[in-house]
Amino acid sequence: MAGLSRPSRSRAIRWGGLVVAVIAVALVVVTLARGGSDGAASAERSDPAWCTPGTQRTALCPHSKVFEAKEYAVHGNAFECISFASQADAQAVLRANPGDPNHLDDGGGVACRGLPGPRDTKPVAGIAQHFKCGPGDTRSALCPQSKRSFDPRYFLRYGNDAYDCPDFASQADAQAVLRFEPTDPNHLDDDGKGIACPDLAGAKDVKPVRRATP
Repeated sequence: MAGLSRPSRSRAIRWGGLVVAVIAVALVVVTLARGGSDGAASAERSDPAWCTPGTQRTALCPHSKVFEAKEYAVHGNAFECISFASQADAQAVLRANPGDPNHLDDGGGVACRGLPGPRDTKPVAGIAQHFKCGPGDTRSALCPQSKRSFDPRYFLRYGNDAYDCPDFASQADAQAVLRFEPTDPNHLDDDGKGIACPDLAGAKDVKPVRRATP
């Protein structure tokens, strides 16, 4: 059987090339579509299957949008810090009932400092005023006596952004914490100049600390 004529062979090559191009484009489109859906799925973090719509946000269902702080403040000592998805949620419960039946207060009106963010470390009004300093409590804004001992490790015990400048009795104390841990997990030196909480009153220590990378 004779081979294809030259024009027929040319047409076959063109059609073959067109088919290959169409297949390649289709593969690219499918790949992009899959990547986009995977990205959307990862962006929309979902809770486990047992967290039905309307389930309260907790450590077990951390992505639920439903959170009613009063529900956690009326059952006595029924919840602990590990029950909450974030420090801000625990703080909302403390704010809802400053009597703190769950014993969430870490001292001075701030709940569960060791929990992850989002954070709300603004003290609950009225609690700080009733805080009583014990003999072994480190110097802080709650226990500001100059003769009281100061341990920078106290403000690093959670290893995250658990303390703010208003938690310190003086700028020098905040600087001592930055000097002890130059990675600055508490973000006391946000401008990176090596000086913690420059606007704090009291004793000063403005010798810059060489910052370290976390």
